Amino acid sequence: MSQALPDDATPIHDLIGIGFGPSNVAMAIALSEHNASVGRQEAVTAHFFEQQPDFGWHRGMLIDDATMQVSFLKDLVTLRNPASEFSFLCYLQSRGRLIDFVNHKNLFPLRVEFHDYFEWAAAKVDDMVSYGHEVVDVRPVVRDGAVEYVDVTARSGAELVVHRARNLVIGTGLRPYMPEGVDRTDRIWHNSDLLARVKGLEGARPSRFIVVGAGQSAAENVAFLHRRFPTAEVCAVFSRYGYSPADDSSFANRIFDPAAVDEYFTAPDEIKRKLMDYHGNTNYSVVDIDLIDDLYRQEYQEKVLGTERLRFLNVSRLTDVVETSGKVRTTVESLVTGERTPLDADVVVYATGYRSADGLGLLGEVEGFCHRDDQGRPRVERDYRVAADPALRCGIYLQGGTEHTHGITSSLLSNTAIRVGEILESIVGRSQEPTPGGPGRRNTADEISTPL
Repeated sequence: MSQALPDDATPIHDLIGIGFGPSNVAMAIALSEHNASVGRQEAVTAHFFEQQPDFGWHRGMLIDDATMQVSFLKDLVTLRNPASEFSFLCYLQSRGRLIDFVNHKNLFPLRVEFHDYFEWAAAKVDDMVSYGHEVVDVRPVVRDGAVEYVDVTARSGAELVVHRARNLVIGTGLRPYMPEGVDRTDRIWHNSDLLARVKGLEGARPSRFIVVGAGQSAAENVAFLHRRFPTAEVCAVFSRYGYSPADDSSFANRIFDPAAVDEYFTAPDEIKRKLMDYHGNTNYSVVDIDLIDDLYRQEYQEKVLGTERLRFLNVSRLTDVVETSGKVRTTVESLVTGERTPLDADVVVYATGYRSADGLGLLGEVEGFCHRDDQGRPRVERDYRVAADPALRCGIYLQGGTEHTHGITSSLLSNTAIRVGEILESIVGRSQEPTPGGPGRRNTADEISTPL
């Protein structure tokens, strides 16, 4: 794909990635392995921009005893290339813990350990990424009446840099979700900020925390705060009678198989909805059964001893959340009776999940070429490329935000290794197709018109 350029020509990347979380780290690894196996002319040139100053993945939730909910074999590479030197097992070998991990007889590493694996893998391909660079503009570049490239502008401090690309891979991750009308403050947190915010309480003696939510993160927050602040009361508020256990049984886990993406993609909309209803309990608003049992055991023990610090306010919701001087005033409303009970706290933590960012929202004028469905969601092809007008020849690929087309694994680690391989295969395959109106693609900036 690469071609020799005149010394004064502006190079054009085959791919620019926006974001450098686990998905685009996996993309960079797939590119690195591809380039190592082909000649220089077939190599795929790429660069990634990441807004954070260095690699970070849900740092606020790296609780010391929290474990992954997916097998270590669903790392950044193994399901695509089991012989990869970027695997979790190779990471363990480099850290001197491979035998220890095998003796542990556990498929699910600590979350903090898997984060260290991600950092280790990202460092091996950091020549492809510019950290501390926020993408602020994407502009179409026209050749022969079609958008052949895009110019991507990224900002680092006062400096702006512009890179040109034939393809974009957007992996900007998830955004913390807060209920309507509730803003994050010094005392009203989203669980994504948990560890950083807790550091600010060093030396303080909070008397009560409220945790809102019924999923894994909510339960982990409750357990952590209860352990971390041994004199504080921790109140869990959720609309159910109790936490629902995650279905991680072998048959149900087939919803995460690569083949399930093919089936989901081709299924009628009605079947898509049914599949999500059937198997949403493999991932959404569910908790590991061991953690559920631990929390129930702790609550019962405190009842026996008369030292109740752990309270579960079920079939309820939190309303009237207002931060005052030194406190957060709230009301707990019963969903059954409507009874409203005032409840003050030092801190309220919302473990209310995440929403996918609208990747197309970054594209400026280029967004107008992209197709959306009747609900405003991007139309996405099986290879994760956004469906677009024929005039948009530059490929736009999404890593995340494709649950409506590709199913439950859209933003999960389970299918990351396979997904990036499919995107790379698409980019390489499409690059070999003849360009309309000419025998092949030219590669210098002086042969194309200026951006629109």
